[in-house]
Amino acid sequence: MNERIRSRLEKIQERFEEITGLLADPAVQSDSDRFRELSREYAQLEPVADCYRRYREAESEFEAAGELLEDAEMAELARESRGEARARMEALEPELKRLLLPRDPNDERNVFLEIRAGTGGAEAALFAGDLLRAYLRYAERRGWSAELISESPGELGGYKEVVARIRGREVYSRLKFESGVHRVQRVPETESQGRIHTSAVTVAILPEAESIDEVEIDPGELRIDTFRASGAGGQHVNKTDSAVRVTHLPTGIVAECQDERSQHKNRARAMALLQAKLLSRARDRQARERAADRRLQVGSGDRSERIRTYNFPQNRVTDHRINLTIYKLDEVMEGDFDPIIDPLLQEYQAEQLAELSAA
Repeated sequence: MNERIRSRLEKIQERFEEITGLLADPAVQSDSDRFRELSREYAQLEPVADCYRRYREAESEFEAAGELLEDAEMAELARESRGEARARMEALEPELKRLLLPRDPNDERNVFLEIRAGTGGAEAALFAGDLLRAYLRYAERRGWSAELISESPGELGGYKEVVARIRGREVYSRLKFESGVHRVQRVPETESQGRIHTSAVTVAILPEAESIDEVEIDPGELRIDTFRASGAGGQHVNKTDSAVRVTHLPTGIVAECQDERSQHKNRARAMALLQAKLLSRARDRQARERAADRRLQVGSGDRSERIRTYNFPQNRVTDHRINLTIYKLDEVMEGDFDPIIDPLLQEYQAEQLAELSAA
């Protein structure tokens, strides 16, 4: 095992034992905030500490068996024991490396899913609608909940722009590589001569902030407009200015919500979306500053980067970042994104493991 990795594991083991003792301290137990914080850290370190404990047990057995090799009567048994211990060590080492990988602090967060029609006009808007339905079906498959926050319908259907909020376990960790340009190749319904057209939509995955306090927003830097929600909605929509649009004046970032009947609820959701956009902007700026110092992994996620092509005539999906091609486009559009997302996650972890081993 790499000595740097072993050193990190030793430090984690020491910290785990320290936290175990602190959690048993009555003074800590009486401080609910500190107890909660330590309990969270304990839960994060426990899998690493447990795996490392099993690795060290196997390592001790391997060394103990080695000392018996010179005993003629015990040599055969010692070789068998060493082989078993070595096999356990070899099985545990990659698991330890995986557990040491830095975890994205946003992985457990809910997300705002934004889809915007790009090149291709009405066909792009139609595909934006198709892609939204596919993501909503994927959310349903994973037991997540989803709700539309705002929408701008296309002239022939679909959406010029649509924003949805998706809530559930590890939503961001599964969807974070979906940001980018998605290209579609198919024969539009309006095409009379059967020619294949190429269109594109832009997808953005924005992790939802845990609280509005994570980014300070000066109320004096906001312009808040109310308007009547568009589309079908009954008498209430037609008579009430319940939709809310919030503009952050220093950045020009706009967030709106027209889904709720209550103007108060729409304002709260628009503020939450604005919070996520400002956080994303800050992270993008930080990432650009760090880009010269680290390798980019599994694509940059830049909005201008074409990440995937959906070819309907060939029933083919290609993810260009990892050169993955599958001929199950019909299943993907029904919400089966796992055959694409799983290889992306595996490639990302492989890149992280390579960097960890080289450190």
